[in-house]
Formats: sequence, structure tokens, C-alpha cells
Amino acid sequence: MRSIFRRWFAAGLFLFLLTLPLSLTGCSSETAAERAADLAARQELAAAPRHGNTPDYSLGPAELAKADHLNRVGELLHFGDEAWGILSLVLLLSTGAVAWMQDRSLKMSGNRWAQGYSFLFLFLLITTLLELPVDLYAHHLSLRYGLSVQGWPSWLWDQAKVFALSWGIGGLLVMLLFWIIRRLPRLWWLVFWCVSIPILFFGIFAAPYLEPLFFKYQPLEKTNPALVARLEQVVQKGQMDIPPERMFLMKASAKLSTLNADVEGFGASKRVVVWDTTIARMSPDEIVFVFGHESGHYVLHHIRDTLIFVLILLLVTFYLGYRFVQWAISRFGPGWSVGSQDDWAALAVLLLAFSIFGTLLEPIQNAYSRAHEHAADVYGEEAIHGLVADPRDTARRAFDVLGRTSLDDPNPNPLYVFWTYSHPSIGYRAAFAEAYDPWAPGMMPRYFKK
Repeated sequence: MRSIFRRWFAAGLFLFLLTLPLSLTGCSSETAAERAADLAARQELAAAPRHGNTPDYSLGPAELAKADHLNRVGELLHFGDEAWGILSLVLLLSTGAVAWMQDRSLKMSGNRWAQGYSFLFLFLLITTLLELPVDLYAHHLSLRYGLSVQGWPSWLWDQAKVFALSWGIGGLLVMLLFWIIRRLPRLWWLVFWCVSIPILFFGIFAAPYLEPLFFKYQPLEKTNPALVARLEQVVQKGQMDIPPERMFLMKASAKLSTLNADVEGFGASKRVVVWDTTIARMSPDEIVFVFGHESGHYVLHHIRDTLIFVLILLLVTFYLGYRFVQWAISRFGPGWSVGSQDDWAALAVLLLAFSIFGTLLEPIQNAYSRAHEHAADVYGEEAIHGLVADPRDTARRAFDVLGRTSLDDPNPNPLYVFWTYSHPSIGYRAAFAEAYDPWAPGMMPRYFKK
């Protein structure tokens, strides 16, 4: 057993050393203007009270109290949900619930496709019910604080659609996984990783075609041609290939009060999406900045780099999952009624491994994401230079609107940011935007010529 854990430790250390440079992408090449703005932003947050207002992003007393409560409850929900996800899988295995699902599926039919889909249906149904109290409370909070306006029938219908998609698409992946396991019991983790590469690319390509199941879309050129002309300026400045007919308005206001604008898909599915809530709450200049940020992810090749990063994580996670399944079945298999890794019940053991390793790897993934989001902030502010009167003030005001609408904590706990935030805190982003001035004498922009 000690040798197994030593191998796991060595693999985890290898992953950390491999991904740490990637997670800090861009930090070593900071310009003088970035370093100055970063120092100013950090000093501003350090001088502000924890969970309190900052000079560049502040909330009213009532809003601040709501943000503080949401942040504290969010911390409990986040870590509690992760712990419950791991514990619930252990309970389902140790109580024989997973073994019962497998027995029911085997008795239902001798056809492996019928067995696989029936087992996955039972597994998804029970795990969804176990997660339901947390999901219900999270939606209740969203309604209570005005982050969502989606009624309960509509919300439940969306959950049903997610369940159906998870069962339908997940079933295909499960059947493929177990087909590979049965034929290559020692190398399935490597083969399935290779197969997952085109699947991942297809998922990104197909995502824009699935989103209309949840929201309505309209051509942005028909609803707001003036905004399209503004966005085209950013597209041309970044030399992106996104014609006006690929720009859409999403009717987010039917369900949400929060804001967003992004670039989705790639190739024939690539498109610009602006939420109608964003148009309602932000000025055109602020929307142009938000779009500039999102376009930065494409211009700076963050999509490509993130895919590489994710594939590295998947490779190591699949290997660790393989080793975990071998160890867990040899140690607990008789008590869990899991005889081998090609039993349907072994899926729960593999998902347990993914839950554990995913929780441990979360800070690395988020550090990588924050580095990209910060670079996109820099790109967005530089991209709107010359397109708006004051890029610094425009970016700061955009973050102010985003933060107020989402009731973001101005100055959250740094440890919570480190572990769970995929973006820098809104207080830091607003302070950095206000301080970032690469057009000052002696300074240089990072992505555009002065």
C-alpha cells in the first residue's frame, strides 16, 4: 500500500510542477505599467477592511451586507458541496446502493447497452436527489437576492433538461469507457484520454447549438445595430474573423439579472453573444470593454492553451483514477460488491477518484484561469483605447456594474480567492483597471502599439 501511495504522491508532484508554470502564464512578462497597476491594486485591497468597500469598488450598506452574506454562505456551500459529493459516493458504495443499481440493471436485460444506460439512469437519479437540497437552497438565495428571476417550474424544467442531456450524452461516454476497459484493462486510462481529445473539441464546437435549449437568441444586428458597429471596431482592431451575422442577443432577463458578453465556439460555430441584461444595465462603452475582454481570450489563444492545460490535467487524472480504482477494489471491493474495474458499479469508484483529485487540483486550475482572466482584462482595456474617451474609467465602471449586479464581495478572503475564484476578485480588477495606464510617458502597452 505504501508503494501505491508513493506513486500517487510522485504523480501528484509531477502534475504540480508541470502545471505551475502554466498557471502563472504571463506573470514573468509583465510590463512596467502592469507592475505599477498591480502594486497599486494590491495596496488598495490591503488598506481596505476584509469584506469591506474599496476606493474603486464600493457598495451601499444594504448591498454590502447582502454581498457579505452571499460570500459567507457561498464558502460553506462550495466546500460543503465538494465534501458532500465525496461522502455521498462513499455512502452509496458502502451501503450497497451502487451494488443494488448494478443488480437491477443486470436483471433488467442481457444487453450491455440497456444495462449501461439503466445503471447510469439510476445512478444519476439518486445522486441528483442527494444534491437537490443544496441546489434548491442555492436557487432560493439567487431569487432572494435578485440574482435570478427564474420561477421554480422553469428552474425544475431546466434541471430536467440537464438530466436528460447528462443521461443521453453521458451514456455514450460510459459505454465507450467500459468498452475500452474490457479490451485494454491496463491501458484504458491512456486510450480513453486519447479518445477524449476529439470529444472535447466537439463539445466546445457544439455548445452554441445546445444553449438555445435554455435561452432564446436573436440576431444582434436586428435588435441593436449601433452596438454591432461598436463591437465591430474591437473585432477589426484585434483582427478577428467575426462578421455581424455571427453576433447574437441572448434573452438572459427571462431567468437572470446578472450580466455577460462573450465569444463562443470555434470555426463554423464561433459567435459573439451579448446578454440583454448587459445592454439594459451597461453603457455602450462599458459593453465594448466587456467584449474586448472576451475577445482577448481568442486573440491571446487562451482557448487553445486552456485545451492543452485541460488535456494535461485529464491525462494525469485518468492515470490517478486508474490507480485509485485498482487500489480501492482490492481493498474495499468485497464490501462494496465491486468485483472488477469493468463492473458497472466501478463507475462510482472512478467518479469518487475524480471527485477527490478534482478537489485537490482546484487551486491549480483556478490559478491558471485567473492568470488568463487578468491578461484578458489588460487586453480589453488596451483594445478600447481610442474607441472610448477614457479606457481606465470605462473599465473601472464596467467592473463596478458587474460587481453590483452580482453582489460581489469587494475584498474577499485571499485564501477563498486562491482556492475557488476562477477570476481575480472584482475589487482587484476595478483597482487595477483604474491604475493601469500604459499610455503614460515611459510606459508601453502590452498587446497594442503605442
